[in-house]
Amino acid sequence: MKIRIDKMLSNVGLGARSQIKIDTKRGCVQINDVVVKDYSKIIDTDKDVVKYKNEIIKYVQFIYLMMNKPTGVVSATEDNYDKTVIDLLEDKDKFYEPFPVGRLDKDTEGLLILTNDGILNHNLLSPKKHVDKVYYAEVEGLVTEEDVEAFAEGIYLINEDYTTLPAKLEIIEAGQQSKCYVTIREGKFHQVKRMFVAVGKEVIYLKRIAMGAINLDETLELGEYRHLTEEEFKLLEQYS
Repeated sequence: MKIRIDKMLSNVGLGARSQIKIDTKRGCVQINDVVVKDYSKIIDTDKDVVKYKNEIIKYVQFIYLMMNKPTGVVSATEDNYDKTVIDLLEDKDKFYEPFPVGRLDKDTEGLLILTNDGILNHNLLSPKKHVDKVYYAEVEGLVTEEDVEAFAEGIYLINEDYTTLPAKLEIIEAGQQSKCYVTIREGKFHQVKRMFVAVGKEVIYLKRIAMGAINLDETLELGEYRHLTEEEFKLLEQYS
């Protein structure tokens, strides 16, 4: 991509263009190891190596983040009452104005992808793509093979007069409090919780552990996030 050096540096969050222009005149900018004081110079972001105050700066148009969302935080860009997932980001990442791909309920933990790539967001949420979402659930009540079969057939949500797409229910531990994995391919409001309610159970803990080909990085503490690796990004490209 060809772009003016002052615009490029401003766009990656290094300051207002007025300040970038001043710093450029002061000799703070190098292109291919040559000091450049002309802030209107055009660079090629794919070929030129840009340094600002001796630090290599890479131009980024889109960012892709993985967060381990904690409870008590809403999956939104802003909220008048609660802390949002955007509030957990560093300023340098907020600059790109990412948004959550889909939603996790306020009291649900786990994998949340954030990006400013609208096309990827659309594709991951499109019903036509059938992107799997995998949850770990702890449930009040005995989960049975009958429940497994019911999920596989699709659960009727009475309040919505809607039958879900077939879902996969895997029992890890059955008892008065059961543990299981649930895989769904859509994202109705409180869907996993409502599916269990429909079979007479109650979800007491819910955590998303995978979305499509991306698995939650278990080294991330609740509230922490990181940029997707190049390998993870390539896995997401299959949905484009």
